Amino acid sequence: MEGLPKLPGFDFANRLRQKHHVPQSFKYTKGYPVPEKPICGIGGELLNEDSIYFCTDQTDEVLYDPILTYGRVRHLPVKPFRPHFVLYDQKTLKFSAFFRQGVPESPRETFRIRYVNILYFLEDDSMTVLEPTVENCGYPQGRLVRRGKIAKNCLGELYSWKDLNIGIDLEINGYVFHITNCDPFTKEFLLSNGIELNEMEFAPPDPAMNERSISARQSFKHHKMYPVAEDKLRKYLEYQGKVLHFDCLLDEEDQPGGEKMTYKMFYFLEDDTVSIKELKENQEGRDYFPMMLRKQRLPKNWKELPVTYPSISMELSSAETSQYYSPRDLLVGGTIFVFGRKFLLLDCDQFTRRYYERVLKIIQPDAVRVKSPEPRTPKPTLPIYLGLGTPEDSIASHHSLVPRSPRKDVVTYLVNMNKHLRYGCVLDNAHPEDTIRKFVLSLSLADGTITIMESTIRNSGIRGGRFLSPTKVWKPDCDPNAPEYYTAKDFYIGAIIIVHAHRFRIVSSDLYVYRYMQAHPEMFSTTAIETVQAYLLAEGHLKEDLRQAIAEDCKRHPPEDVVDYAIEPRGIGEVDKRLENFTLEEAKKDEQIMAAVAAARHDCPSPVIPDEEIKKGYHSNEHGELALQGQIEGDEVVRVGKSVRFDDQC
Repeated sequence: MEGLPKLPGFDFANRLRQKHHVPQSFKYTKGYPVPEKPICGIGGELLNEDSIYFCTDQTDEVLYDPILTYGRVRHLPVKPFRPHFVLYDQKTLKFSAFFRQGVPESPRETFRIRYVNILYFLEDDSMTVLEPTVENCGYPQGRLVRRGKIAKNCLGELYSWKDLNIGIDLEINGYVFHITNCDPFTKEFLLSNGIELNEMEFAPPDPAMNERSISARQSFKHHKMYPVAEDKLRKYLEYQGKVLHFDCLLDEEDQPGGEKMTYKMFYFLEDDTVSIKELKENQEGRDYFPMMLRKQRLPKNWKELPVTYPSISMELSSAETSQYYSPRDLLVGGTIFVFGRKFLLLDCDQFTRRYYERVLKIIQPDAVRVKSPEPRTPKPTLPIYLGLGTPEDSIASHHSLVPRSPRKDVVTYLVNMNKHLRYGCVLDNAHPEDTIRKFVLSLSLADGTITIMESTIRNSGIRGGRFLSPTKVWKPDCDPNAPEYYTAKDFYIGAIIIVHAHRFRIVSSDLYVYRYMQAHPEMFSTTAIETVQAYLLAEGHLKEDLRQAIAEDCKRHPPEDVVDYAIEPRGIGEVDKRLENFTLEEAKKDEQIMAAVAAARHDCPSPVIPDEEIKKGYHSNEHGELALQGQIEGDEVVRVGKSVRFDDQC
C-alpha cells in the first residue's frame, strides 16, 4: 500500500471530509515560538496513533466499547462562547469624583473644587474623565482625560475595575481624583463580583461658586421687577394643533326676526385666538357664510376704548384692548359677549374637559340641555300636470332627479291577470254615417286600461281595427292633477263613455261580464246588474240559469199532478211545462208591445271577436265561461211568431 502513487483511485482517503485545515503545531510562550505536537489530524480527525488498533495489548478489554453496556453519557449543554468585548459591550461604570485645583496670583480665591465623572468601559478596560458644563465658570470644561487604558504605577500595571471604589483617591496624569459616589448599575456590578463598597461621601462646595451665587442674589434685589415677556415660540410649539371645542347658543328671539341658533366655537391654545363656525342647520333660507367669526383674539369689552382713540377707526389693535378672553373665562353654562352678541356655552368635548382638569385644575360643569325647536318640514307641493305622459309619470319624475316608473299594484295585477270585461258599443252622435259603426270595448281588470276595437264592415269604407290602444281613460270634467279613471262599476247597458271627446253608448255585453257581476256584486250597482241580465235574457244566453231557477222553484213548490219520471221517462217534465207556459203567455201579448221591445233593442250583435288582431290580444284561462257568446252551436233556437221555444233535451 505504501508503494502506490498518490493519485485519485489509489488511496483510501475519506471522501466525505468537509474540513481540510492543518492542525496548529506552534504556539507563542512569553513572546517565543515553541513547537508543539498536534493532538489531531487534518480537519480535526483523530490520529492513527490514538486508535485502539495501535494499542500494544491486544485484549478484548481494549477492543470492547463500554457504551454498548452502559449507554452514552449525557453531557450538559455547553454555553456558547462569547468574547469579552461582546459580553460587556456598551456597559460602563460611572463614578462621581472631584479634584482640587490651585489658583495662583488671585486675590479672591486660592483654589477651586471641580466636579468630574469617571467612566470605566468594561468592553476594553479603558477609562475617561468628563467634567459637566458650568455656565460662566471662566475655564474650559468637557473631556479632561482622553479615553484609553491608564497606567496605575511605573511598573506598567493598568487600572482595572477591581481597583475602583468609593472614598479612594485616583491619580491620573498628575491629578488626584477623589471618588465620592457611583450610579446604581455600578453598585450592583461591584457587589455581584464580591467587592464591598464604602460609604457614600458628599463633595465639598466650591467657594468661588458660593461667593458668586451670594453676590448674584444681593445684586438682584436692587433691580426693578419687570414682567417676563411671553415666549410665543415655545407656546406655539407646545400647543400646536390643540384646540378647545365648545357648543354655544345664540338666542335672539327678543329681536324682530330672531331665533335660537347653535354654533361651534374653537379656542386655539397656540395663539389664544377664537373662531366661531356656522352649522349646516343654520343655513336654511339664509346666505351661506362658513364662519360667523374669523380667527382672532376676542376682547372682553370691546366698547372700552381710550379717550384718545379716533372714533372714525373701525379696527381695534392690541394697544387699545387691555383684556382678552382666556381659557379660564370659558366655562360650560357661562355667557360670553362676542362684539355685542350674547353666547351661552352649552357643552365641550372630552379633550377640553381633560385640559381643564389637568392643566387649569378646573372641573367643567355638565352639559346644558336646551329644548330644541321642532324641525320645520315644508309641505311639498306637486307641480301642475302639463299634459306630457301620464300624471303618475309626472309625479314620479318630480319626487326623484332620475325619472322612475310609477309603482304598480302587483297583487291586483296577478289576481286579475288576463281578465277582461267586453262590451259592445256604438257612437252616440248626430252624424248619420256613424250609425253603422260597431265597436268592442274591452276593460282590463289587471291595470284598468281600456281597449276599443272597431269591426270591419264590407263595402262601407270603414277599415276597422284598433280604435284605442290600452289606455287609462279619464272621466269627463275631472281635475287633471288628480284624475279619476273609468272603472268596472261605470260600465253597464246604456251607459255613456266619453273617450277623448268621442261619446260611446254601451248596447251589449258578453256572458263573462254577467258572471263577474254575480261573483262581485259589491262592485256594481243593482241597475247595472239588471240591465246586463235583461240583455242576456233577451238574447237567450241565460237559458241554463233560467232552467236551473225553474228547477229549484219546482223543488220548493211541487205541483199537484206529480209525474213519475221512472214510469214515463220520455214525458214532458215540469220544467218544460213551465217554459211552455212562459212562452205561450208571452205569445199572447200584444204585437205592439213586442214591437216596442224590438225597437228598444239596438241592431248591434253581441260583441263577437271581429278579426285576427283581437284574437291575438285576447288570452283567457276560462274558455268555458269567459268566451264571448255568439251564435250558440248545438242549440236549436226556433223563433215562431216572436215567441221562443226550446226543444226538450232532457
